[in-house]
Amino acid sequence: MSTGTTKLDVEVADVVIVNDLVKRFHFRRRDGGLLPTFSGGAHVVVEMRDGETSRLNPYSLMSSPLDTSEYTISVRRDDSGRGGSLFMHNRVRPGDAMVISYPVNLFSLDLRARKHLLIAGGIGITPFMAQTAQLAGQAGNFELHYSVRTAALATYADLLRQRHGRRVHLYHDDRGELIALDRLLATQPLGTHLYICGPKGMIEWARGRAAQAGWPAEAVHFEHFAAPQPGLPFDVTLAVSGKRIRVGEQQSLLEAIEAAGVDPPYLCRGGVCGQCETNVISCDGRFLHNDHWLTEEEHGSGAKIMPCVSRFEGRSLVLER
Repeated sequence: MSTGTTKLDVEVADVVIVNDLVKRFHFRRRDGGLLPTFSGGAHVVVEMRDGETSRLNPYSLMSSPLDTSEYTISVRRDDSGRGGSLFMHNRVRPGDAMVISYPVNLFSLDLRARKHLLIAGGIGITPFMAQTAQLAGQAGNFELHYSVRTAALATYADLLRQRHGRRVHLYHDDRGELIALDRLLATQPLGTHLYICGPKGMIEWARGRAAQAGWPAEAVHFEHFAAPQPGLPFDVTLAVSGKRIRVGEQQSLLEAIEAAGVDPPYLCRGGVCGQCETNVISCDGRFLHNDHWLTEEEHGSGAKIMPCVSRFEGRSLVLER
């Protein structure tokens, strides 16, 4: 069952300009009650209805799990994307009624860890806002290393330093400041867990260095929601439901399947959770895999696709839906 079947009716309580690229959105329940509890690292799926176009995008909750009077998210504007971030930046105003999912956590803290080493890049800071609040409230042992492009784009850096002092370390790309990750990995106490959120390249770099340093895979946690990319329209046959659908240029395969009346499961809609994984019955063409779930071998096999973020180019595609 998809997260989309469990929804919350909310009102936009406030919209705050954080910097040139980022806005923060505050949601409260329309009935005035408390929102469901969540833990640091959780996300919600925000529904955006733009005329005939419907988009459901995941955003990390950055508010404190200790206060469920409201949820807050931050959205980075992407001028070259499919329009979801532009809708949030240009169309959403305080007082608007919106629909969001219940929180889902695919990036939770392992509270058995002796220490938590947090590595953030850019807008990837948002889940760590909630995680550091949770850890601070539980007297947890952590340190945060946050890489930004410039001081002007150091989203929430001042607030984090105010809250957590010397446990927060900031690095500016334009000043040539780099996270000394190898030294950090080599000097952590036994039982430390590593958490990474940021651009894909940063995640792959940090995971690779941790693996080379001998960190066990179960102690390394990461999150990066891949945004669905626009592309050439293509046709798909759904074998189980007997439907033939057209996937538009600005539409994800998952969105097209849903528009046809089929309800695939999902939790993240960002290529991370694996819930919408779909078997390929036949194809004549090539896949454009954008997920973080399938292995490279599975990508190469042509036997599976993650319809939330991946696309297809070719003459025919038949899926088991």
